[in-house]
Amino acid sequence: MGTADVGTVVIGAGVAGLAAALELQHGAGEVVLVDASDRPGGVMRTDHVAGFVVERGPNTFRVQPALRRSIAALGLESEILRARPASRLRFVWRDGDLVPVPLSPLAFARTPLLSPRAKLRLLAEPFIARGDAEGETVSEFVSRRLGPEVMTSLVGPFLTGVYAGDEEELGAAGVFAGLVDLEREHRSLALGGLLHALSRRRERGLPGSWSAPKGLGPFARALSRRLLDPPALGTRALEIAWTGTGWRVALAGRTGETALLARRVVVATPAREAARLLLGVDIEAARLLEGIDYAPLVSLPIGVDPREVRRRIEGFGFLVPRDSGLALLGCLFMSRLFPDRAPMGRELLHCMLGGRRWPAAVAEPDDALVARALADLDRTLGLSGEPTPLGVARYERAVPQPGRDHRRRIAALRARLAERPGLALAGAYLDGVSVSESWASGLRAAHDLAQDERLDSLELSL
Repeated sequence: MGTADVGTVVIGAGVAGLAAALELQHGAGEVVLVDASDRPGGVMRTDHVAGFVVERGPNTFRVQPALRRSIAALGLESEILRARPASRLRFVWRDGDLVPVPLSPLAFARTPLLSPRAKLRLLAEPFIARGDAEGETVSEFVSRRLGPEVMTSLVGPFLTGVYAGDEEELGAAGVFAGLVDLEREHRSLALGGLLHALSRRRERGLPGSWSAPKGLGPFARALSRRLLDPPALGTRALEIAWTGTGWRVALAGRTGETALLARRVVVATPAREAARLLLGVDIEAARLLEGIDYAPLVSLPIGVDPREVRRRIEGFGFLVPRDSGLALLGCLFMSRLFPDRAPMGRELLHCMLGGRRWPAAVAEPDDALVARALADLDRTLGLSGEPTPLGVARYERAVPQPGRDHRRRIAALRARLAERPGLALAGAYLDGVSVSESWASGLRAAHDLAQDERLDSLELSL
């Protein structure tokens, strides 16, 4: 097994790993990005099937401030695409109908999603006493601050769409860290939100939902092309070990096994893989990582003829509350959001199944999943004719599920890693599951390593 000296090894070429590698490559030393997959981007994968542009992972993303800065710095403004304005219209399946989500004070006053009592309870939020949300679930926190109906009718479906999770298990501090901090600092979510909105110094992202003209897979490849050296794809990290003066990273690639000696390592993999790599470095850190749970998910895109759908396909799509009796978690109207996602005269519906609601879905055969999805689409949209299933993507560990203790767990994990010179973590399980939050985690890892000078004066050796 040969060895080579490099400045930094980044393990994992998903969005967090790409962010870390791009941020670190202008510092001292070579940056080597490795990934076992055949393409960069992690779960950001796009296929072209029968004239449809099909996302196999995330479908849209928010451009939060850190990602906005990076896109501008990398000159990639033309590589992102904002969803059509009509995408603001979103629905929740309720009592046999698709009900618009209220997006304005007037809409809130008129919405049938909340009873008059629930609307009055929501208005009382500024007068609710401050609590301690650090150990609460999302359900406990939102019900306490905003009322139980807001939780079940609005927040619950939102969590289904983002986390495929269960509000009785997800931790408030892990999912709604900003809201938890608002309560602690200002007592009221409404007052704290107003003060933040009025702050002129607050950096802002780009409004709306975004994708890329040809999908998120091509966007990931555009990011990777900004690297000084292309990622080493088809290369799996076998082990990382501290040598006393740096890190030894054992790799298995297409041409056999090799090892790299690096001053810095970023582990930008899912939590379980990170736990495996850290087992020989820090057993307690590995244990903390193993304790991070994930929800399974099935992604099922379907092409339809809009003339054979009784309900008009419009807006972003719809989400399904947990007590609905449907197998669907939700459905996105992708051809309504972005141009050129479906052939002329067709619509692209992206169905999501599984999650905490139906974890066994990932083991179901394709025909059973398609049958369940079509039955639910018929119930919600009125589907007839000959829909076109466009392939099934299964993820046994799709979305991290931050629990009650998540923020404390991550703080403890980072404290342990701070004792290891030149080692950092990045990924969706740390500070948020979205594309923007994963990107920010990669930038944070790069910044922490760039500030760590403990290895700069040492000579790498075995």
